[in-house]
Amino acid sequence: MFVIELVYAARAPEVGSPVENTVKKRRRMKLRGLRAAGLGGVGIEAFAVLAMLGALACAPAHGQTYDVVISHGIVMDPESGLDAVRNVGISNGRIRTISTASLTGKRDIDARGLVVAPGFIDVHEHGQEPRNYQFQAHDGVTTSLELELGTDDVDKWYAAREGKSLINFGVSAGHIPMRIRAMTGQEVPSLSAMNTPVAEAANHRELTAEELGRLRAAIETGLQEGALAEGMGINYTPGASHWEILEMFRLAVKYHAPLQVHLRYSSLLEPQSGAAALEEVIAAAAVTGAQLHVAHITSMGLKYTPQFIEMIAGARRQGVDITTECYPYTASSTNLNSAVFDEGWQQRYDITYKDLQWAETGERLTPESFARYRRQGGLVVIHEIPEAAVRAAVADPSIMIASDGLPITGPKIHPRGQGTFSRVLGHYVREEKALDLMTALRKMTLLPAQLLEKRAPSFRNKGRLRVGADADVTVFDPSRVIDKATFEEPLQYSAGIVFVLVNGVPVVKDGQLVEGVYPGREARAPMPHK
Repeated sequence: MFVIELVYAARAPEVGSPVENTVKKRRRMKLRGLRAAGLGGVGIEAFAVLAMLGALACAPAHGQTYDVVISHGIVMDPESGLDAVRNVGISNGRIRTISTASLTGKRDIDARGLVVAPGFIDVHEHGQEPRNYQFQAHDGVTTSLELELGTDDVDKWYAAREGKSLINFGVSAGHIPMRIRAMTGQEVPSLSAMNTPVAEAANHRELTAEELGRLRAAIETGLQEGALAEGMGINYTPGASHWEILEMFRLAVKYHAPLQVHLRYSSLLEPQSGAAALEEVIAAAAVTGAQLHVAHITSMGLKYTPQFIEMIAGARRQGVDITTECYPYTASSTNLNSAVFDEGWQQRYDITYKDLQWAETGERLTPESFARYRRQGGLVVIHEIPEAAVRAAVADPSIMIASDGLPITGPKIHPRGQGTFSRVLGHYVREEKALDLMTALRKMTLLPAQLLEKRAPSFRNKGRLRVGADADVTVFDPSRVIDKATFEEPLQYSAGIVFVLVNGVPVVKDGQLVEGVYPGREARAPMPHK
């Protein structure tokens, strides 16, 4: 009996782990079966131990050395509900153990008093350049996705970032850029290229049958090349018919891809109201069976955001596969030369020139500067969202957090791309107590992963802290985490994000960027024909 217990101790799984619980259950079942067969004493124990060896082989051996160990942190996993001090062992880019026992690592991170969470997943980030990734890493983001506007060349987009990225990256097949290309033959390599005079003329015109055929083919190619979703910004393509939109939804269903959609209107006025625009996409999803994700609900709903949230919840209760997202700011942002500012914008959004802030200088606009900058083109910050709308969306447990961050084109861009996640944790969780910490983490990690995991099964290993998951980990101080980016000084790193690991490699260490590391990998759907 003494020898048997020595064998068991040498290979014991982690306390409270799924392996340990499974082993105990199987052991009890085996003992009952042996006793029924007339065996007993030491023979039963020996037989049970031998039967368990296969399962025990999966458990981490004592004395194992991991690549990285995160010690004594408060591990918070939204999927399992784990919220306790644990040690995390990481090797070869994956989490190998989560344990109460001491672990040995080549590199040890002392997380005493810090929260250890899954890395944040941003499903809506237009800034997909190295400088944006640095700000996002400082905000706890480990996976940055351009899913709303997307790209017109999926293969080229991924290839441009492979081996050069601080954090993980992914993209959608973009309806806007592919539509412009189908109509004009021009490539659309950037956000600003979607609003050139030629592009805007196309955005305002209905497709011909031939152009619709080219657009269908382009979207299909993008999805076959592993795009994570189909992205649509209907507000920016007023020439798109309802039938065109329905056709785009059908294509997404064919490839089991979610649609991330910026609604046709965010107006407060009927009949072209935000509510009517939300009804359009809910109807399209109901007709086609598509998986629908509505972009930035607060800048679409404005003062009617609570009603929009109820519309989405009602559609979900009726079986529509629909989700949404928000960012924690009272301003939106877009290109001044886009269709958003077509004639009548003051009445549609109940704002005026002084509510617009030019991103290059921070100045508030006048009728004269509005006309000049609209001809020039560029980003503007729009102060239009009531605080009550922001709070309602941030506090709702079903609504994801996503930044809608933008390329850094000037010193006064919107701060959301630099501080969204820390602002939720610091301002809305700690200071305002609008929601609890676990709920906030779920909105930043598990919900975005679940949005994408049917299309891209790799996301089943993101947004969670469990054995076998990707080692994308954010370690932060819950008493200090806060956004520092403001509308006056937006290019500032968040505070309180102490360590960030991407595929097991530290990219933020002791609150500072780690130089010369590029562990980010493509987040991409399977490509069965490649």
